[in-house]
Amino acid sequence: MKLNDLLQSTKIISIHGDRNINVKNICSDSRQIKSGYLFVAVAGICTDGHDYISKAIEQGAIVVVYDKTVIEEYFSRVTYIQVENSAKALAEIAAAWYGNPSTKLKLIGITGTNGKTTIVTLLYNLVRKLGYSAGLLSTVCNYVNDEAHPTSLTTLDTISLNRLLRKMVDADCEYAFMEVSSHAIHQHRVHFLHFVGGVYTNLTQDHLDYHKNMLDYLNVKKLFFDNLPKSAFALTNIDDKSGKVMLQNTKASQYTYSVKKLADYKARIFEKHFDGTDIEINGRELTVQFVGVFNVYNLLAVYGTAILLGLSAEDVLITLSSLQPVAGRFQTIRSPHNVTAIVDYAHTPDALVNVLEAIHQVLANKGEIITVVGCGGNRDRTKRPIMARESVDRSNKVILTSDNPRFEEPQDILNDMLTGLTDEQKKQTLNILDRREAIKTACNLAKSGDVILIAGKGHENYQDIKGVKHHFDDKEVVDECFSI
Repeated sequence: MKLNDLLQSTKIISIHGDRNINVKNICSDSRQIKSGYLFVAVAGICTDGHDYISKAIEQGAIVVVYDKTVIEEYFSRVTYIQVENSAKALAEIAAAWYGNPSTKLKLIGITGTNGKTTIVTLLYNLVRKLGYSAGLLSTVCNYVNDEAHPTSLTTLDTISLNRLLRKMVDADCEYAFMEVSSHAIHQHRVHFLHFVGGVYTNLTQDHLDYHKNMLDYLNVKKLFFDNLPKSAFALTNIDDKSGKVMLQNTKASQYTYSVKKLADYKARIFEKHFDGTDIEINGRELTVQFVGVFNVYNLLAVYGTAILLGLSAEDVLITLSSLQPVAGRFQTIRSPHNVTAIVDYAHTPDALVNVLEAIHQVLANKGEIITVVGCGGNRDRTKRPIMARESVDRSNKVILTSDNPRFEEPQDILNDMLTGLTDEQKKQTLNILDRREAIKTACNLAKSGDVILIAGKGHENYQDIKGVKHHFDDKEVVDECFSI
């Protein structure tokens, strides 16, 4: 592809060399550079691509895009392009390379602390059940219609993102539903994508290892809505204290959903049980296979988005009744001895409270709650004592255990969690570092009618320890315990 064509949307400061050359491929990782490639030097969290410009040239890069004044010597065989912002330029070049695929799809972005995975997955399942072709970009797995593309990131890097969107276009997908993380917004990974709609779920404490504070976290989320085009819609949860803030500067058409207030999409809850909930959406009654008020919000977001996309309300309501929970999101397993285990991804204080409150509302003091919970390593340490405190406050028994320790010592993480408890609460709490043993202990302690909540990992089928991912699945361990 001609370099000129790749640079049509990029703000250029200066160019040294020929801009009318052919580029064989684009890349931001110097290790993957080959002859004829374009290399974009982007400053990341741990490394700076500008430090690897010489390596990229050695490996055959014929174009270098950069935004820092670091070039000391210009080679005649290389074209050097200084831009205002390398991360944005990478997104613009990636979109051009793949033919601006986001403009050929009805792309919906979902952002917020909790609920993103459930909402995008349910939207994808909804339109697929209604006979439409669609793509999914989520924490659990990416899909192009029924073809799975495994992932390890909530939001892909910008080149992979455009590549997958291109696959969706080539597969004649009409819709694409995408989780938009705060990291992706801040790092411009979703820059230059054309969204027809954006949805906001909620904002609670998370990622303070990355963002300076909660205000910074909020402003990054808000930036997504600030950048939506006038032709798009912005759907927000107005029961969340930051819900209206998200819409303050958006050019998009504004819509709201709520359980407590007047809104464009309003729900009422009638009855709750572990098999589902009886609700009403905009005056229409239905039974859904989801538990908890937080899931009613998720379903409202799905309903509102579907209606704003022009789908039939009747078809949407009928399909919502048939949809099932996402793997690892309030996933229920029952033992032959009338013990219920719930596997949930809850890894923030707010998400943990939501799940425990949902269990209390259904259990109605007819059994005890045993919570197994840990916190991830190399992540926001300030939420660890809060997670422990919320667990103890809302459970009859708590077992603190290991989650994904990554490069931290598991005992150090547990010690951080314990700082949130009083001496009396510490005496009532078990500390079992081995997650398998912690789950087994919970199963052994549970009596008929009790509920075991296993929080933090949800759909994940591994434990990340010292940079190595070992196979581990909470649900598999529960199944083993319940089959004995």
